[in-house]
Amino acid sequence: MLSLTKLVIALSCTLGYVIAFNGDITYYQPGLGSCGETSSDTDKVVALAPSQFASDPNACGKTIQISLDGKTTTAKVVDKCPACSDDSIDVSSTVFQDIAPLTVGRAQVQWDYAS
Repeated sequence: MLSLTKLVIALSCTLGYVIAFNGDITYYQPGLGSCGETSSDTDKVVALAPSQFASDPNACGKTIQISLDGKTTTAKVVDKCPACSDDSIDVSSTVFQDIAPLTVGRAQVQWDYAS
C-alpha cells in the first residue's frame, strides 16, 4: 500500500503539479556568490540553503518564484546560504521588498523553481 506522501507525489507528477517549498525568507548583501557570479543589491538574486544545493547540484542560474500573502516575485539562484535551514532562502533587498517591507526582516514564504 502506498503511503499518503508517495500518493501525493505520484499524483502531482502525473497531473503536472509541482510541490513547493515552505521556509523563511531573509535578505542579505550579495557579492561574489557560490555560483561564481558577482551580484549587487539591485539584482534579483537568491541564496539557497545547503540542503537545496545537495539535492540539486545544477541549481546555479535557475530562477525561483517566491510567494507571500498574494504577492509574487522571482529571483535567480547565485549563492548558497550556509546559515539557512532547509527550504529557507536569503535574497537581495530588492527581491525582499517585492513581497514585504525590509522592516519585517524575516517571513514565511512558499517558493519553487520557475518553469
